[in-house]
Amino acid sequence: MKSGKRAFKTPTCRGTPAIAAFLVVCIGLSIFSGCKGSLEGVRLPGGTGLKNLRPKALLIIEQALDNPNPIIKANAIEIVANTGQKQLMPRVQMLLRDDYVPVRFAAAVAVGDTEYYLAKNVVQRLAQVADENTKIAADYAMYRLGYKQYLDPIRQAVTSSDQTVRANAVVLLGKAGDPNVLELLYWAKDDDNSEPKVRYQATEAIARLGDEQIVPKIWTMLVSKFVENKIIGIKAMGALGTVQAKEALFTKLDDDIVEVRLAAAEQLALLGDTSGEQVVLSVFEEHLTAGLDKQSQERIMVLTALAIGRLGTPKVTHYLPKMIESDSTLVRLAAAQAVLQAAELDSSRAEP
Repeated sequence: MKSGKRAFKTPTCRGTPAIAAFLVVCIGLSIFSGCKGSLEGVRLPGGTGLKNLRPKALLIIEQALDNPNPIIKANAIEIVANTGQKQLMPRVQMLLRDDYVPVRFAAAVAVGDTEYYLAKNVVQRLAQVADENTKIAADYAMYRLGYKQYLDPIRQAVTSSDQTVRANAVVLLGKAGDPNVLELLYWAKDDDNSEPKVRYQATEAIARLGDEQIVPKIWTMLVSKFVENKIIGIKAMGALGTVQAKEALFTKLDDDIVEVRLAAAEQLALLGDTSGEQVVLSVFEEHLTAGLDKQSQERIMVLTALAIGRLGTPKVTHYLPKMIESDSTLVRLAAAQAVLQAAELDSSRAEP
């Protein structure tokens, strides 16, 4: 395996959450070419249609795992983990040896998230010899595989002078789920040497661990003038998942910015509330992408697909067949994830 020197610099764009770390938190964070064509007039015939789209969705994800663009690969890896496609994990395991740090990082996190024990020997070696970012992702994988001592190196990485390592470490601690790290996360949030990306990721990690004392900080993010801060705050409220957090998310369904409304709709759907359905429908019914540049169109359509996957209602899923044929690789990926998630929702709702 090559060294971690060939790191990929992630682009950021106005109106989307900046990628604070190598972990691609959702595929709406990386935006490339635009999507084209009308998405109206295409109807999906209920659950059967979703099942029929599943092979296409899986093919899109498989192809993305082979894409030369490391951000596309990293996004595809995350989708594999998000949707529990363990049959694709052997392909993900191969990417633990990828040339690019973000890809190796995402692959190691996916091993942990899916508890893919067959990759244990590989991630164990990475935890010993890899670059610092890949190493802590491998530590996370080992921790999730049941080796609790591997949480300690991640805790130590929170104090790193490298802000990317620090940001990644706080994200991983939040995902690890151990409330004993809360004091350390608060330290990272408040430390004068922490860059904003660390502070925001630490805030979300604290929320993920269920500490309601972080709510005032999240509120400051929700009313920020920066879109990316609002969206991270929305994710933090969704992770917290309390009644108060849910009420805060409702207020964001009326935000002036469509990306913020879509993020709120997705998080509410994750909490079992479909109140954001009309926000998604408005993208199509009110032609909200009309006149926007290609990058902005793509960003909105990716966030729309993410919300559709979590909502899974017939009114919104009937747009998926066209979205999965988009000219944009990222929109296709987001739609593929939405197909798999909505199909799973369909199945669970059909169970007696």
